[in-house]
Parts: sequence; structure tokens; C-alpha cells
Amino acid sequence: MNKKTIVLLLLMVATAVSFAQNTIKGFVYDNDSGEPVPFANVVLKGTNYGVATDINGFFSINKIPDGKYTLMLRYVGFEEYSEEVSLSGKQVISKRILLKEASKTLKEVKISSSREERKVETTVSVEKISPKQIQQMPAIGGQADLAQYLQVLPGVTFTGDQGGQLYIRGGSMIQNKTLLDGMVVYNPFHSIGLFSVFETDVILSADIYTGGFGAEYGGRLSSVMDITTRDGNKRHHTGKIGITTLGANLVLEGPLKRESENSKSTITYLLTAKNSYLTKSSDIFYSYMDNTLPYDFMDLYGKLTLQSANGSKLSLFGFNYTDNVSNYQSIANYDWYNYGGGANFAAVTGNNAIIEGNFAYSDYKITLEDESTLPKSSRINGFTFGLHMTYFIGSNKLKYGIDLEGFSTDYELYNSFGRHFRQTENTSEMAAFVTYNIKSGKWLIDPGLRLIYYASVAEVSAEPRLAIKYNATDRLRFKLATGLYSQNFLDAKSDNDVVNLFNGFLTGSENLGVSSTFNGEEINSFIQKAQHIILGIEYDVTDYLQLNVEPYFKNFSQLINMNRNKMFDDQPEYQEGGAYEKPEYLRTDFIIEKGKAYGIDFSARYSYDKIYLWVAYSLGYIERTDEAEGTYNPHYDRRHNINALATYTAGNSREWEFSARWNFGSGFPFTKTKGIYEFLPFYDVNFDYINSNGELGVYYSAINEGRLPYYHRFDISAKRKFSLGRRSVLEINASITNVYNRQNMFYFNRLTFERVDQLPIMPSLGMTLTF
Repeated sequence: MNKKTIVLLLLMVATAVSFAQNTIKGFVYDNDSGEPVPFANVVLKGTNYGVATDINGFFSINKIPDGKYTLMLRYVGFEEYSEEVSLSGKQVISKRILLKEASKTLKEVKISSSREERKVETTVSVEKISPKQIQQMPAIGGQADLAQYLQVLPGVTFTGDQGGQLYIRGGSMIQNKTLLDGMVVYNPFHSIGLFSVFETDVILSADIYTGGFGAEYGGRLSSVMDITTRDGNKRHHTGKIGITTLGANLVLEGPLKRESENSKSTITYLLTAKNSYLTKSSDIFYSYMDNTLPYDFMDLYGKLTLQSANGSKLSLFGFNYTDNVSNYQSIANYDWYNYGGGANFAAVTGNNAIIEGNFAYSDYKITLEDESTLPKSSRINGFTFGLHMTYFIGSNKLKYGIDLEGFSTDYELYNSFGRHFRQTENTSEMAAFVTYNIKSGKWLIDPGLRLIYYASVAEVSAEPRLAIKYNATDRLRFKLATGLYSQNFLDAKSDNDVVNLFNGFLTGSENLGVSSTFNGEEINSFIQKAQHIILGIEYDVTDYLQLNVEPYFKNFSQLINMNRNKMFDDQPEYQEGGAYEKPEYLRTDFIIEKGKAYGIDFSARYSYDKIYLWVAYSLGYIERTDEAEGTYNPHYDRRHNINALATYTAGNSREWEFSARWNFGSGFPFTKTKGIYEFLPFYDVNFDYINSNGELGVYYSAINEGRLPYYHRFDISAKRKFSLGRRSVLEINASITNVYNRQNMFYFNRLTFERVDQLPIMPSLGMTLTF
């Protein structure tokens, strides 16, 4: 798509807006808190006119013929809203709709609302998660957390309760992008994999794209996790305090300026704090474990939101996340920090449009010290900026914008041969995108295009995207998503570790030291590239049972990976024609690889009255190919993954809740040890090789030809709520992690043959007070 085409498209949009017919637009809010209600269905009864509210609670229905209509709105957990409206003469009606919480559970409304949303959104390879869904998980440690819920999603693989690493449909950790209010979060999970950095109670929505994501996202090859936080209660000062055997958390929110008859503008605040004190509490509550649990973390987040009478708003936010593991068996010391802040805004225009923007800065650093005493560290800091415009054109929607990232990286690592890697880089990425959501009869079509310029390699990547859904019947839907994707960040870690703990950030550049050929073909690009195609079927078996099937294929046509086989410096004497000529895969810092990930995900969801059931099964294959090793499976290749979740609420006021979750995963690949030898490091010609003690070295077998044991774990929890008044609730919760005490491997030391397992059976007790 050239510049003339884009300009012509924008002119067509402007013309369509100028000659639009009647319009109904506005915002939808929770009557109790004043918070926006996203993804609610707004329709004109008996017509095909209807939309879903966006993340700001905004909706716009235009090109409506003159006449009288019934405006209807419904959303899970709220009473249905309806209002008679009369339109004529290109009239524009602005609404401010307040939804009241439903006084009782309406099963029919729940199912109908959910089905309507699936019919108007393509939702290919995406899971939209709400805090209520997260709360249905067994509250491990007394705290329901996004990290725990992500583990049950199809296509998502976790390394377990310790390590906190996430892999999505064949993508490594660095190929997954995490956004918080538009800002990049470089490490969203703590070392103890039960907790993320996000406070569940302040999440407004979490959209998890496991592949095939649209043109508004870029810079990653595999997946996107887009999280939006609430603005804070506009009506009342409220809070929540929780304390468990693992940690504590605090949430405070409320209005600094309430709306009044003279002024509808508001100012709200939102503050959260979450920490772990396992280094102290494990001696008291978990003394039966072989070792103290040395996991400490602290998460702080604050947000200030100013909202005008017409719904436009500006938010300022800041955060500080830290994680520390001290003197833990073979790992020694492992820690990271991430702090930053920024602002975002949403402005409503008079032409059925909304403008959104964000600016943020963050700084992240991770370090690992192990028995080798050789440093491993990575730091990345920089800024992000985005400016997006959305036009509503009848039932269709046009969105376009620009994104800019600037960052610096500092990375240091020694590989298994003792070779030193060090890179510092300053670079930027600039992108522009356009998407157009089309609704035509039973078809939903979302084409898009993203253009990205990578400054460090002076390359432009043009990436078309497409998502399609066909509503065959009221219960049966077919869907497809495909697109081209790219990224500059490199997957930099040692593939010879039995379990990988350290993940750093590197950027590609022409001076990086990458092999110049792959299988005899010259390499002309330093961008990593992938292509996705995802198919899907949604079927509502009954009003309460939904099935979803998604086969997928991701082709990683070019990857850049750390050269685990490097033994020589890339100096003239070792290069082609040199006195001691060595192949590139033994001397370059990085090598070119290709790969593919393919499989199929099945999920079933049943929700009726007091019962909620969820079952997911994933069959996946991941392959990588390089010149030295040939084709192999990376360390996160898991063939089978099963998750089952059950929740039951009881009592006249549903004050009791019981949850159970079982997870099964086949073993991860690892590189076996052939033998141990004494290694004499000849630092210079005067090295005393006769009297000096050598260092232990490892002979490795073929990469990842072994498989770790199967992983499985069963967790249960129970909650009891006590009403202390209109707005005060006391909740007592108890949970047991790893009920049948399965010994799942966490870490293995090749030199000492010491094995460290994941968490054993681990009961916990907690209490939360909402006020």
C-alpha cells in the first residue's frame, strides 16, 4: 500500500463522516463506581445496528436512518438497559449510560451477552480476561493472580511454580510482548511462578493474543498481552487489604474530585502494593521443606486520572517492580528490577472519532550469579510513544496511528566454553499502522497493514495482517487470522542449561557478529521474521457449553540466536583464508536459524448457575534448524498440555466458593551430559599448567535430545465471604498447592548432580478485607 492509497482511504473516510446520517454515541459506566464498562453490547433493537463499547466504555452508532428506535444495552453482571430514541435530520445524540449491578444472577442474560460479543468480534487466537475470571482460579497463597490464570489457557506453557517463564504457541519469552496501559513491561512474572507483577483487583481487562494479532501491535514474533488498569472509583473511597502465609497486598482508590451538578469532571487515584515475605514466613509455615524459600518481591503501582464532562481523560501512572532470589542452592543469586512511569489519554472528537495516545519510560535490569562465578546481566531502558485515531463509520471502524520506541541495551554473558559476550546498543523503532474492521451480513473482516523501521539495521518491514470470522449460524462460527511479523530483540540465553533461568535483551545490528550465510545462502537482512496462519471453529453446543478449536502454524523464516558452539574469536586467523580457518558456527557470536511451530488447541467452557468448568488441551510441535546442530527442539517444546478447572459457589448469598485445578504437561527437552573433564585455561604463555588446578568442563551430547520427566500438579482452594456492611466484606481463604506432592523438576546442576524440585505440597491461609 503506497502513500497515495493511504491518503485516498483517509479522504474516503472523511467524506463518509461528513455525509453521515443520524448518530448515537456516548459512554457506558458502572453506576456504583463510575468506572467505564468495556465490551458491552449496544444495539438498536430489531435492527442490524450495534457495536461493542471500547476499553474506555465509548460507543458510536452512525449512518442510522430517520425513525424511532429502542436503544438496548446489556453486559454480564448488570441489569439490562433500554431507552426509546427518536432520530431525524442528521441528528447526533450523546448518551451517558449508567449500568446498575444485577440484583440476582440471570443465566439467560449471561449466555446471550457472551454470544453476542463473539458474533461481533473476530476474536481469533485471543482470550479476553476479566478479574472475575481470574478470581475463579484456586487462590494459591490466598491471592488470585493473572499468572495463575494464564497457565490454563490453550497454547500457553509455563515452566512451573518456580522460574516464572511463559511460552506461547512456539514463541520464546522474548517473542512475547506485554503492555500495561500502553507501556512495555519487560518481565511480567516473578521468580516464584505463582504471581505476576499485576494486581488483580485493578485490572480492567487483559487481552491475550496467542498469535495472528492485528496491525495495531508489532515488534514481536509470537504473541501480545495487553493489560489495561482501572481509573479508580469515582464515587467512593474504597480499598482492599490482604494478608496470607506467602505475602500481603493493599489497594486504595477513590475520588479526589467528585462530579457535581455544576461540574461533571472528576479526578481519581489508584494505589497498589504487593509483596512476598517468604524468606521469613517459610521458616514458620513451611519448615518441612528442605530449604527456605528465598523469594522476595515488591510491586508498587500508582495512577491518577483526570476525566472531563464529555468522557475525555488523561491518566498519569508510575510503577516499581522488584524480584530477588538469594542464596538458593545451585542458583546462588538471581534478581531483577523494573521501574518507570508515563501518561496516556483518550479524547473524544465531534466527528464519531476518538484519539488515544501514550508516552512512558521504563528501566529493567536482570542479574544472575551461579556456581560459575561468571557474570550474567542484561539491562534495557528507554521510552515508548503512541498516537492512535479511531473513526466509527456505520457498523465499521477505521483505526490508524504511529508508534515510536527508543531504548538502550547492555548485555553480558559467558557461554559453556567460557567465551565472553558483551553488547551495548542504542536504537529506535518507528511504526505506522492502519486497520479497517468491516461488518457485512454474516462476515467480519479485519484487514490491516503495519510498517516498521528498525534504525539499528536500517531496514523497513511491511507487514499485512488479516482476520476473518463467518457467523454460519447463531451457534456456529468459523474464523481465520494470518499475517507477517518481525522483531529486533534477540533470544539470548544458554540452551545448554537443563532449566533456563536467565533471559536477557539484545538488539540486532549490522555489527552484531552474525553468521553471513545459512545453508550456503547469503544473509541480507538482520530482522527476525515470522508468518502466522490460524484457523478456528466456535460452537455453542447449548446455551451453557461452548467449544473452541484452533489449529495454528507459525513459520519463523529467520531467527537470530546466541551461538552456543562458539569456541574461537572471530579474528582474521580463524576466518576464511586464515592460517587457522574455522567455520562460522564456531567463531561468530550469533547464528542464523529457521524454525516452525504448529499444533492444535481445544477448549471447552461450561457455565451454568453455580457451576463453572473449563478444560483445555494443547498438542504442539516446535522445531529450530541451524547449520551446526541441524533440526532440534528448543527447550520449551512441550508436546502435550492439559488444564482442567472447576469452580462451585454455594450458599443462599453465594458466600462459599470451592475451586480445583489440575495441570499436566509432557517433559521439556534438555541437552544430556556425556562426561565431565578437567579444563586448563591457558590465559597466557606463562600459565603454569603443571601446578595449577584445572576447572571442570562438560562434554555435551546432541542438543536437547533428552526429555525431562512429565509435569503435573493438583491445586484446590476454598473461600468464605462475610458481609460486614454495605461496602465491607471479609473473606477467609484456604488453599493447597500440589495436593498429592508431585516431585516436579525445577533445576539440575550438571557438575554436582544436585536436583532441585518445584514446590512440594504447600498449604496456605489468607484473609482479605474489602472496605
